Amino acid sequence: MDTIASLFSFITWPVSWVIVQFHKVYGAIFGADTGWAWGLSIVSLVILIRICLIPLFVKQIKATRAMQTLQPEMKKIQERYKNDKQRQSEEMMKLYKEAGTNPLSSCLPILAQSPFFFALYHVLNGIASGNKIGYINDAQLASARQAHIFGAPLAAKFLDGADTVAKLGASLTDVRVVTALMIVLMSASQFYTQRQLMTKNVDTTVKTPFMQQQKMLMYVFPIMFAFFGIRFPVGVLVYWLTTNVWTMGQQMYVIHNNPTPGSKAQASYLERLLKHVTHHGKTRGRGEKAIVKAIVAKGRDRNEFERKFINGLNKAGLVAQPDGTVVKSDSAVTVESEDGTTTATAAGATPRRQQPKRQTKAKRQSGGPKAAGAGDPESEPTTSLTKSTEPQDARPTANGKAAPKPGNGARSKAQSGQRKGPQRPKSPSKK
Repeated sequence: MDTIASLFSFITWPVSWVIVQFHKVYGAIFGADTGWAWGLSIVSLVILIRICLIPLFVKQIKATRAMQTLQPEMKKIQERYKNDKQRQSEEMMKLYKEAGTNPLSSCLPILAQSPFFFALYHVLNGIASGNKIGYINDAQLASARQAHIFGAPLAAKFLDGADTVAKLGASLTDVRVVTALMIVLMSASQFYTQRQLMTKNVDTTVKTPFMQQQKMLMYVFPIMFAFFGIRFPVGVLVYWLTTNVWTMGQQMYVIHNNPTPGSKAQASYLERLLKHVTHHGKTRGRGEKAIVKAIVAKGRDRNEFERKFINGLNKAGLVAQPDGTVVKSDSAVTVESEDGTTTATAAGATPRRQQPKRQTKAKRQSGGPKAAGAGDPESEPTTSLTKSTEPQDARPTANGKAAPKPGNGARSKAQSGQRKGPQRPKSPSKK
């Protein structure tokens, strides 16, 4: 760890300078040699760094969602070129370029924050060994060595021996209790952050290997934090615990206000938005307008939660516009079904399902419309095998006898050889 931290020694000057400036402010309030002054200086350093990293965090969210969208296509490429790794990599890079995303974009906040983390570790190690690092002078070094957080010095570690801890003016029990508690809180916050992402903000309509990877990281990251945490000084544990809590709160805000499409968080958000819009009759703020605008632009590609939102607006007599606004409509509106088809209905009314008309028994037997009059020759139904312009009662049969009239319910029977082609089967209901 010391070797890695030395690689980022060029950042120790700005990091130590920021800590000293914050210490001057908090030292005037709590006292220069107190743990509150130095501890809050480290917390303020984290907040300042994370505020500067907000644009990267936004880019991380977009990259993560783009990667989730591309997972089905990536799986197809892996199966198609499973025996050609080079072609597989080329197709993957082509897919990333077309989508305008990069897998490394989801790691940008962590990568950008790492130099500051190692620089702080280098500064605190210098404090523990009594060496001046960066902008810290002799008086500030002595003050930092006397600073304790709940009885544990800033430079003490969980694995330090009793002699090392005694030189810093503390007991081994206090150091290990404080560091163990911080490690547990650090791991728990990381686990909750990842679990919140997996259970609420993942598109449940697409099952991809990406979800399995995220689920694995949910359990791996807390173990990694616990493993490295016993080697971190108390000041670094304060830094990492603060950044984990910041990440957790930042993610909760994003999930609540800008959830991933198709996730459970989106379903909850659209339910709240529907109640708000139907109550006020309009969208308020850029965030709400941006969400409605994106849903309208999808058209038939909307998921079930988005269709439910649009249908809810229509039933309330409101129509979402392409610019994200909502207007009232007294005319007929359309309700979109799951397959993308629409049904017209009056505003504020619940659409009824139309049933097909049932054919009568005569139509099903004859294959055509029912006769308008029993004695009218022109209205008599004709079969598909023979056609005749003569009245049915005037047609002679093969033996010279007249056919029975249609009024007695009997049908004319054809003799063998009289008609060519297949004969019409008798109706099972007639004997």
